[in-house]
Amino acid sequence: MQPVCVLIPTMRRPESLGRALRSVFAQEGLNGRPVSVVVVDNDPAGTARATVDAVRAECPFALAYRHEPRPGVATARNAGLAETDAPLIAFLDDDEAASRGWLAALLRAREATGADAVFGPIVGRIPDETGWAAAYLQHFFGREGPVSTQLIDDGYGCGNSLMVRATALPGSAPFDTSADQTGGEDDALFAALEARGGRFGWAHDAWVEEFAPPHRATMGYALARAFAYGQGPSQTAAKARDWPSVMRWMLIGAAQTVVWGAASLGLTLVAHPRRADMMDRTARGLGKVFWMRGFEPQLYGARELRRLDAVSPSAA
Repeated sequence: MQPVCVLIPTMRRPESLGRALRSVFAQEGLNGRPVSVVVVDNDPAGTARATVDAVRAECPFALAYRHEPRPGVATARNAGLAETDAPLIAFLDDDEAASRGWLAALLRAREATGADAVFGPIVGRIPDETGWAAAYLQHFFGREGPVSTQLIDDGYGCGNSLMVRATALPGSAPFDTSADQTGGEDDALFAALEARGGRFGWAHDAWVEEFAPPHRATMGYALARAFAYGQGPSQTAAKARDWPSVMRWMLIGAAQTVVWGAASLGLTLVAHPRRADMMDRTARGLGKVFWMRGFEPQLYGARELRRLDAVSPSAA
């Protein structure tokens, strides 16, 4: 059986990281498969080392700590890959907790489908008293897919995924570090995989929970992320210098902005609960139109580090 490594990038989330790690330690049904875990600490202060050391005795697998002080989501993932030579790589975010059969389900799905990258469902968990947008936010931080394990047409985000290193993660640094501050490095990775003829799979029983922290469980954050998601198709076409496709996506985005923007306004005036969904669609339409550099939301890396320094300066 091929070894598999679980990569968990983290930045100053000790409680969340501890929960994610313990969920990996509790995995079942692996039938003796070699498993390792790599935690990539993306905090320049190296604050995750204490959490890793505190739970090390509980880990039934090889557990490695890697400090990558340059803040950035792509840089952190590349650093984790440099720490292991495992041919199968599973990604779990530090705000996620895996079900006990998670890793075994991803592995079964890869074997059943022959896919280069396999994804699983996510149950979104948001703080209590989130307000009128609670249902939308819970769905936003979740992920749904087919009811059975099968091949699918498109990839999802890296969190809760399993990839074949040789085909899905080529080279020493497959994640584009130009996306360190904005995210979208996984979209670019999967677009390139699809262009090479790669295949995507879905593991219907590889469940994880994602616990949105209070500062993210807001409409402002969700709409900024939705805008960034909308930028993806236009940016991918622009990187390929496929300008007719760029124009097509911009026209689609403009139409979506007009239609869903009008729906958002109307539903907001009557305080309809679906208004959050219409706002999301409007933001994604706008992202297709304003895909250029300078319009990209800065959600990760140095921006997140500055936010953390502002709320807990003693950790800096």
